[in-house]
Amino acid sequence: MQSPFDEEIKEARHAALEVLIHNSHGPYHGLPRTAGWGYPEPYTRDLMFSILGIAVSENEKLMESIRKVLETLAQNQTSRGHIPSLVHDKDDRGASDSTPLFLMGVGIYRKVTGENFFLQNAVEKSLIWMEYQSPSDRYLVAQQPTSDWRDEQWVTGYGLFVNTLVYSYLRLLGCDDRAEKVRHEMGRFTITGGIMHRHVHEGLVVKHKPYYAFWSYKIHSSERFDLLGNSLAILSGIASPSRADEMVSWIEEECEGMKKRGDLAVDLPPNFFPYVHPVDPDWHSRYSIYNKPGEYHNGGIWPFICGFYVAALVAAKRYALAKEKLIALTHCIKISNSGTLNFGFNEWLKAQDGKPMGQDWQTWSAALYLYASKCVEEKKTPFFDECRNYSGESKIVPSVFP
Repeated sequence: MQSPFDEEIKEARHAALEVLIHNSHGPYHGLPRTAGWGYPEPYTRDLMFSILGIAVSENEKLMESIRKVLETLAQNQTSRGHIPSLVHDKDDRGASDSTPLFLMGVGIYRKVTGENFFLQNAVEKSLIWMEYQSPSDRYLVAQQPTSDWRDEQWVTGYGLFVNTLVYSYLRLLGCDDRAEKVRHEMGRFTITGGIMHRHVHEGLVVKHKPYYAFWSYKIHSSERFDLLGNSLAILSGIASPSRADEMVSWIEEECEGMKKRGDLAVDLPPNFFPYVHPVDPDWHSRYSIYNKPGEYHNGGIWPFICGFYVAALVAAKRYALAKEKLIALTHCIKISNSGTLNFGFNEWLKAQDGKPMGQDWQTWSAALYLYASKCVEEKKTPFFDECRNYSGESKIVPSVFP
Protein backbone atom coordinates (compact mmCIF):
# COMPACT_ATOMS: atom_id res chain seq x y z
CA MET A 1 0.00 0.00 0.00
CA GLN A 2 1.36 3.39 -1.02
CA SER A 3 1.76 6.13 1.56
CA PRO A 4 0.37 9.62 0.88
CA PHE A 5 3.95 10.76 0.31
CA ASP A 6 4.53 8.09 -2.36
CA GLU A 7 1.32 9.13 -4.09
CA GLU A 8 2.46 12.75 -3.96
CA ILE A 9 5.80 11.86 -5.56
CA LYS A 10 4.05 9.84 -8.26
CA GLU A 11 1.82 12.81 -9.05
CA ALA A 12 4.84 15.13 -9.18
CA ARG A 13 6.68 12.81 -11.57
CA HIS A 14 3.69 12.82 -13.88
CA ALA A 15 3.63 16.64 -13.74
CA ALA A 16 7.38 16.81 -14.46
CA LEU A 17 6.91 14.68 -17.55
CA GLU A 18 4.08 16.95 -18.66
CA VAL A 19 6.38 19.98 -18.33
CA LEU A 20 9.15 18.33 -20.35
CA ILE A 21 6.78 17.28 -23.13
CA HIS A 22 5.26 20.77 -23.22
CA ASN A 23 8.74 22.33 -23.45
CA SER A 24 10.12 19.83 -25.98
CA HIS A 25 9.17 21.94 -29.00
CA GLY A 26 9.83 25.68 -28.99
CA PRO A 27 9.90 28.58 -31.46
CA TYR A 28 13.60 28.30 -32.32
CA HIS A 29 13.91 25.68 -35.07
CA GLY A 30 11.61 23.39 -33.10
CA LEU A 31 14.22 22.99 -30.36
CA PRO A 32 13.08 22.60 -26.73
CA ARG A 33 12.23 25.61 -24.60
CA THR A 34 14.16 26.39 -21.43
CA ALA A 35 10.94 27.26 -19.56
CA GLY A 36 7.25 26.92 -20.30
CA TRP A 37 6.65 30.61 -20.94
CA GLY A 38 9.47 32.85 -19.73
CA TYR A 39 12.43 31.38 -21.61
CA PRO A 40 11.51 30.24 -25.14
CA GLU A 41 15.20 30.02 -26.12
CA PRO A 42 17.07 26.68 -26.12
CA TYR A 43 19.86 27.32 -23.60
CA THR A 44 22.59 24.71 -23.94
CA ARG A 45 23.38 24.20 -20.25
CA ASP A 46 19.74 23.85 -19.20
CA LEU A 47 19.01 21.29 -21.91
CA MET A 48 22.19 19.33 -21.29
CA PHE A 49 21.31 19.02 -17.61
CA SER A 50 17.82 17.92 -18.59
CA ILE A 51 19.18 14.85 -20.37
CA LEU A 52 19.46 13.12 -16.98
CA GLY A 53 15.70 13.26 -16.40
CA ILE A 54 14.90 12.56 -20.03
CA ALA A 55 17.18 9.52 -20.08
CA VAL A 56 15.38 7.87 -17.14
CA SER A 57 11.90 8.84 -18.39
CA GLU A 58 11.97 6.27 -21.22
CA ASN A 59 9.88 8.70 -23.25
CA GLU A 60 10.64 8.36 -26.98
CA LYS A 61 9.47 11.87 -27.88
CA LEU A 62 11.80 13.40 -25.30
CA MET A 63 14.70 11.24 -26.41
CA GLU A 64 14.15 12.39 -30.01
CA SER A 65 14.11 16.01 -28.89
CA ILE A 66 17.36 15.70 -26.95
CA ARG A 67 18.99 13.91 -29.89
CA LYS A 68 18.06 16.89 -32.06
CA VAL A 69 19.62 19.20 -29.46
CA LEU A 70 22.89 17.24 -29.43
CA GLU A 71 23.06 17.07 -33.22
CA THR A 72 22.33 20.80 -33.56
CA LEU A 73 25.04 21.62 -31.01
CA ALA A 74 27.50 19.54 -33.02
CA GLN A 75 26.53 21.42 -36.19
CA ASN A 76 27.05 24.78 -34.45
CA GLN A 77 30.32 23.78 -32.79
CA THR A 78 33.22 26.13 -33.55
CA SER A 79 36.11 24.96 -35.69
CA ARG A 80 38.18 24.55 -32.50
CA GLY A 81 35.55 22.48 -30.70
CA HIS A 82 33.74 25.00 -28.47
CA ILE A 83 29.98 24.53 -27.97
CA PRO A 84 27.73 27.63 -28.05
CA SER A 85 25.61 28.82 -25.14
CA LEU A 86 22.44 28.80 -27.24
CA VAL A 87 21.83 25.60 -29.17
CA HIS A 88 20.74 27.37 -32.37
CA ASP A 89 23.20 30.28 -32.31
CA LYS A 90 26.76 29.40 -33.25
CA ASP A 91 27.92 32.94 -32.48
CA ASP A 92 26.76 32.93 -28.84
CA ARG A 93 30.04 31.78 -27.29
CA GLY A 94 32.11 32.15 -24.16
CA ALA A 95 30.52 29.79 -21.63
CA SER A 96 32.92 27.64 -19.63
CA ASP A 97 30.35 24.90 -18.96
CA SER A 98 28.62 24.47 -22.34
CA THR A 99 31.36 22.27 -23.86
CA PRO A 100 31.82 19.96 -20.83
CA LEU A 101 28.03 19.67 -20.50
CA PHE A 102 27.80 18.70 -24.17
CA LEU A 103 30.42 16.00 -23.64
CA MET A 104 28.59 14.72 -20.57
CA GLY A 105 25.30 14.78 -22.49
CA VAL A 106 26.73 12.77 -25.37
CA GLY A 107 28.21 10.28 -22.91
CA ILE A 108 24.82 9.74 -21.29
CA TYR A 109 23.03 9.53 -24.63
CA ARG A 110 25.49 6.91 -25.85
CA LYS A 111 24.86 4.77 -22.77
CA VAL A 112 21.08 4.96 -23.22
CA THR A 113 21.08 4.18 -26.94
CA GLY A 114 24.18 1.98 -27.27
CA GLU A 115 25.44 4.24 -30.10
CA ASN A 116 29.05 4.26 -28.94
CA PHE A 117 30.27 6.43 -31.81
CA PHE A 118 27.42 8.96 -31.75
CA LEU A 119 28.80 12.40 -32.80
CA GLN A 120 32.34 11.07 -32.53
CA ASN A 121 33.95 13.81 -34.64
CA ALA A 122 32.31 16.53 -32.56
CA VAL A 123 33.31 14.75 -29.35
CA GLU A 124 36.95 14.56 -30.41
CA LYS A 125 37.03 18.27 -31.26
CA SER A 126 35.44 19.20 -27.93
CA LEU A 127 37.82 17.00 -25.96
CA ILE A 128 40.76 18.79 -27.53
CA TRP A 129 39.13 22.19 -26.86
CA MET A 130 38.86 21.27 -23.20
CA GLU A 131 42.54 20.31 -23.04
CA TYR A 132 43.40 23.85 -24.10
CA GLN A 133 41.38 25.28 -21.19
CA SER A 134 44.15 24.34 -18.75
CA PRO A 135 46.48 27.33 -18.20
CA SER A 136 49.06 25.09 -16.58
CA ASP A 137 48.82 22.63 -19.51
CA ARG A 138 47.84 19.89 -17.09
CA TYR A 139 44.37 18.57 -16.24
CA LEU A 140 42.28 21.06 -14.24
CA VAL A 141 40.51 23.58 -16.46
CA ALA A 142 40.11 27.28 -15.67
CA GLN A 143 37.43 29.83 -16.46
CA GLN A 144 36.58 33.51 -16.56
CA PRO A 145 34.19 35.06 -14.01
CA THR A 146 30.43 34.72 -14.73
CA SER A 147 31.11 32.27 -17.57
CA ASP A 148 29.41 29.19 -16.11
CA TRP A 149 25.76 28.80 -15.07
CA ARG A 150 26.37 31.55 -12.48
CA ASP A 151 26.15 34.50 -14.86
CA GLU A 152 25.84 36.83 -11.86
CA GLN A 153 28.59 35.39 -9.68
CA TRP A 154 32.36 35.42 -9.88
CA VAL A 155 34.26 32.15 -10.20
CA THR A 156 37.90 32.71 -11.10
CA GLY A 157 40.36 30.10 -12.28
CA TYR A 158 39.79 26.47 -11.33
CA GLY A 159 36.09 26.28 -10.50
CA LEU A 160 34.80 23.20 -8.72
CA PHE A 161 31.61 22.84 -10.75
CA VAL A 162 33.23 22.87 -14.20
CA ASN A 163 35.98 20.47 -13.12
CA THR A 164 33.43 17.99 -11.74
CA LEU A 165 31.82 18.08 -15.17
CA VAL A 166 35.21 17.40 -16.75
CA TYR A 167 35.77 14.41 -14.50
CA SER A 168 32.24 13.12 -15.18
CA TYR A 169 32.42 13.29 -18.97
CA LEU A 170 35.87 11.69 -18.99
CA ARG A 171 34.44 8.74 -17.03
CA LEU A 172 31.30 8.53 -19.18
CA LEU A 173 33.36 8.59 -22.38
CA GLY A 174 35.83 6.02 -21.12
CA CYS A 175 38.81 8.39 -20.82
CA ASP A 176 39.69 6.88 -17.45
CA ASP A 177 43.42 7.59 -17.30
CA ARG A 178 42.84 11.29 -17.79
CA ALA A 179 39.93 11.23 -15.34
CA GLU A 180 42.24 9.81 -12.65
CA LYS A 181 44.68 12.65 -13.26
CA VAL A 182 41.89 15.21 -12.89
CA ARG A 183 40.83 13.65 -9.61
CA HIS A 184 44.42 13.59 -8.38
CA GLU A 185 44.86 17.31 -9.11
CA MET A 186 41.53 18.18 -7.48
CA GLY A 187 42.70 16.30 -4.40
CA ARG A 188 45.54 18.72 -3.75
CA PHE A 189 45.04 21.36 -1.07
CA THR A 190 44.29 24.95 -1.97
CA ILE A 191 47.29 27.22 -1.51
CA THR A 192 47.27 28.95 1.88
CA GLY A 193 49.49 31.54 3.47
CA GLY A 194 49.94 33.51 0.27
CA ILE A 195 53.03 31.55 -0.76
CA MET A 196 53.20 29.36 -3.86
CA HIS A 197 56.29 27.18 -4.07
CA ARG A 198 57.85 26.11 -7.32
CA HIS A 199 56.32 22.97 -8.85
CA VAL A 200 53.45 23.04 -6.34
CA HIS A 201 50.08 22.83 -8.07
CA GLU A 202 46.99 24.08 -6.32
CA GLY A 203 43.92 21.90 -5.92
CA LEU A 204 40.42 22.17 -4.51
CA VAL A 205 40.65 20.43 -1.13
CA VAL A 206 40.00 22.71 1.85
CA LYS A 207 41.98 21.99 5.02
CA HIS A 208 39.88 20.79 7.95
CA LYS A 209 36.65 20.86 5.90
CA PRO A 210 34.90 17.88 4.25
CA TYR A 211 33.84 19.75 1.10
CA TYR A 212 35.73 21.07 -1.94
CA ALA A 213 36.57 24.75 -2.45
CA PHE A 214 34.31 26.89 -4.63
CA TRP A 215 37.29 27.85 -6.77
CA SER A 216 41.06 28.12 -6.53
CA TYR A 217 43.75 29.84 -8.56
CA LYS A 218 47.38 30.20 -7.49
CA ILE A 219 47.38 31.90 -4.07
CA HIS A 220 43.69 32.86 -4.27
CA SER A 221 40.64 30.75 -3.48
CA SER A 222 37.10 30.81 -2.12
CA GLU A 223 36.08 28.38 0.59
CA ARG A 224 32.37 29.17 0.34
CA PHE A 225 30.24 26.09 -0.27
CA ASP A 226 28.97 25.26 -3.76
CA LEU A 227 26.12 22.72 -3.52
CA LEU A 228 26.05 21.81 -7.21
CA GLY A 229 29.80 21.26 -7.51
CA ASN A 230 30.02 19.25 -4.30
CA SER A 231 26.94 17.17 -5.17
CA LEU A 232 28.59 16.29 -8.49
CA ALA A 233 31.82 15.48 -6.63
CA ILE A 234 29.87 12.94 -4.55
CA LEU A 235 27.86 11.58 -7.49
CA SER A 236 30.83 11.11 -9.80
CA GLY A 237 33.07 9.54 -7.17
CA ILE A 238 35.61 12.36 -6.86
CA ALA A 239 34.76 12.39 -3.16
CA SER A 240 35.54 9.14 -1.37
CA PRO A 241 32.64 7.39 0.44
CA SER A 242 33.94 8.61 3.82
CA ARG A 243 34.34 12.19 2.60
CA ALA A 244 30.88 12.05 1.00
CA ASP A 245 29.29 10.87 4.25
CA GLU A 246 31.09 13.52 6.29
CA MET A 247 30.15 16.20 3.76
CA VAL A 248 26.44 15.32 3.92
CA SER A 249 26.46 15.52 7.72
CA TRP A 250 28.22 18.89 7.52
CA ILE A 251 25.68 20.25 5.01
CA GLU A 252 22.72 19.22 7.16
CA GLU A 253 24.30 20.68 10.28
CA GLU A 254 25.01 23.98 8.53
CA CYS A 255 21.43 24.15 7.22
CA GLU A 256 20.07 23.69 10.74
CA GLY A 257 22.21 26.60 11.86
CA MET A 258 20.93 28.78 9.02
CA LYS A 259 17.33 27.95 9.96
CA LYS A 260 17.93 29.04 13.55
CA ARG A 261 19.42 32.34 12.35
CA GLY A 262 16.51 32.99 9.98
CA ASP A 263 18.68 32.60 6.87
CA LEU A 264 16.80 29.54 5.62
CA ALA A 265 13.09 28.73 5.65
CA VAL A 266 13.09 25.64 3.42
CA ASP A 267 14.11 22.10 4.34
CA LEU A 268 16.59 22.05 1.45
CA PRO A 269 20.12 23.49 1.21
CA PRO A 270 20.83 26.78 -0.59
CA ASN A 271 22.89 26.53 -3.75
CA PHE A 272 25.70 28.50 -2.09
CA PHE A 273 26.67 29.52 1.42
CA PRO A 274 27.63 31.37 3.52
CA TYR A 275 25.94 34.14 1.55
CA VAL A 276 28.07 37.05 0.34
CA HIS A 277 27.15 40.34 2.06
CA PRO A 278 28.04 43.94 1.11
CA VAL A 279 30.72 44.04 3.84
CA ASP A 280 32.54 41.00 2.40
CA PRO A 281 35.61 41.40 0.17
CA ASP A 282 34.08 39.17 -2.55
CA TRP A 283 30.95 41.35 -2.82
CA HIS A 284 30.41 43.12 -6.18
CA SER A 285 28.22 46.20 -6.53
CA ARG A 286 26.05 44.50 -9.15
CA TYR A 287 25.05 41.91 -6.53
CA SER A 288 22.83 44.53 -4.86
CA ILE A 289 20.56 44.38 -7.91
CA TYR A 290 20.65 40.72 -8.96
CA ASN A 291 22.39 38.68 -6.30
CA LYS A 292 21.31 39.71 -2.81
CA PRO A 293 22.06 37.36 0.13
CA GLY A 294 19.80 34.30 -0.07
CA GLU A 295 18.77 35.08 -3.63
CA TYR A 296 19.63 33.85 -7.14
CA HIS A 297 23.22 32.56 -7.21
CA ASN A 298 24.01 34.01 -3.78
CA GLY A 299 22.15 31.34 -1.81
CA GLY A 300 18.86 30.86 -3.63
CA ILE A 301 17.11 27.47 -3.50
CA TRP A 302 17.38 25.95 -6.98
CA PRO A 303 15.18 22.87 -7.48
CA PHE A 304 17.43 21.43 -10.19
CA ILE A 305 20.44 21.62 -7.86
CA CYS A 306 18.41 20.11 -5.02
CA GLY A 307 17.66 17.25 -7.43
CA PHE A 308 21.41 16.70 -7.73
CA TYR A 309 21.71 16.84 -3.95
CA VAL A 310 19.04 14.15 -3.54
CA ALA A 311 20.92 12.00 -6.05
CA ALA A 312 24.17 12.64 -4.15
CA LEU A 313 22.49 11.47 -0.93
CA VAL A 314 21.60 8.22 -2.69
CA ALA A 315 25.21 7.92 -3.89
CA ALA A 316 26.34 8.41 -0.28
CA LYS A 317 23.89 5.66 0.79
CA ARG A 318 21.94 8.10 2.95
CA TYR A 319 18.68 6.64 1.68
CA ALA A 320 16.34 7.82 4.44
CA LEU A 321 17.65 11.38 4.17
CA ALA A 322 17.36 11.23 0.38
CA LYS A 323 13.65 10.32 0.66
CA GLU A 324 13.15 13.10 3.22
CA LYS A 325 14.75 15.68 0.93
CA LEU A 326 12.82 14.40 -2.09
CA ILE A 327 9.59 15.02 -0.18
CA ALA A 328 10.79 18.54 0.69
CA LEU A 329 11.67 19.09 -2.98
CA THR A 330 8.21 17.84 -3.98
CA HIS A 331 6.66 20.54 -1.80
CA CYS A 332 8.94 23.18 -3.34
CA ILE A 333 8.17 22.32 -6.95
CA LYS A 334 4.46 22.76 -6.26
CA ILE A 335 4.98 26.46 -5.59
CA SER A 336 4.53 28.74 -8.60
CA ASN A 337 5.07 32.39 -9.32
CA SER A 338 1.65 32.70 -10.90
CA GLY A 339 -0.14 30.89 -8.10
CA THR A 340 -2.36 29.19 -10.69
CA LEU A 341 -0.41 25.97 -11.25
CA ASN A 342 -0.62 22.70 -9.33
CA PHE A 343 3.11 22.27 -9.97
CA GLY A 344 5.22 25.35 -10.67
CA PHE A 345 8.66 23.74 -11.19
CA ASN A 346 10.00 27.23 -10.59
CA GLU A 347 13.53 28.30 -11.41
CA TRP A 348 14.60 29.33 -7.89
CA LEU A 349 13.21 30.32 -4.50
CA LYS A 350 14.35 32.90 -1.96
CA ALA A 351 16.10 31.10 0.89
CA GLN A 352 14.74 33.22 3.75
CA ASP A 353 11.03 32.68 2.95
CA GLY A 354 10.77 30.07 0.18
CA LYS A 355 9.08 32.51 -2.22
CA PRO A 356 9.42 31.57 -5.93
CA MET A 357 11.38 34.24 -7.76
CA GLY A 358 12.13 32.75 -11.18
CA GLN A 359 10.25 31.33 -14.14
CA ASP A 360 7.64 28.58 -13.81
CA TRP A 361 7.82 25.26 -15.68
CA GLN A 362 11.58 25.36 -15.90
CA THR A 363 12.91 22.46 -17.99
CA TRP A 364 15.85 21.57 -15.75
CA SER A 365 13.73 21.81 -12.59
CA ALA A 366 11.33 19.21 -13.99
CA ALA A 367 14.06 17.00 -15.44
CA LEU A 368 16.19 16.83 -12.30
CA TYR A 369 13.09 16.07 -10.23
CA LEU A 370 12.49 13.06 -12.45
CA TYR A 371 16.10 11.99 -12.08
CA ALA A 372 16.15 12.48 -8.29
CA SER A 373 12.93 10.51 -7.79
CA LYS A 374 14.31 7.68 -9.93
CA CYS A 375 17.46 7.60 -7.78
CA VAL A 376 15.43 7.41 -4.57
CA GLU A 377 13.12 4.76 -5.98
CA GLU A 378 15.90 2.46 -7.16
CA LYS A 379 18.59 3.39 -4.61
CA LYS A 380 20.86 3.85 -7.59
CA THR A 381 22.23 6.83 -9.51
CA PRO A 382 21.91 6.03 -13.23
CA PHE A 383 25.07 6.81 -15.24
CA PHE A 384 27.03 7.90 -12.17
CA ASP A 385 27.09 4.50 -10.47
CA GLU A 386 29.55 3.34 -13.11
CA CYS A 387 31.72 6.44 -12.59
CA ARG A 388 31.99 5.80 -8.85
CA ASN A 389 32.55 2.08 -9.21
CA TYR A 390 35.37 2.31 -11.74
CA SER A 391 37.61 -0.72 -11.18
CA GLY A 392 40.65 0.36 -13.17
CA GLU A 393 39.96 -2.17 -15.92
CA SER A 394 40.46 -1.01 -19.50
CA LYS A 395 37.44 -0.55 -21.76
CA ILE A 396 37.04 -0.74 -25.50
CA VAL A 397 35.62 2.70 -26.17
CA PRO A 398 36.11 5.38 -28.83
CA SER A 399 38.47 7.98 -27.39
CA VAL A 400 41.12 10.41 -28.54
CA PHE A 401 43.03 9.91 -25.29
CA PRO A 402 45.29 6.92 -24.49
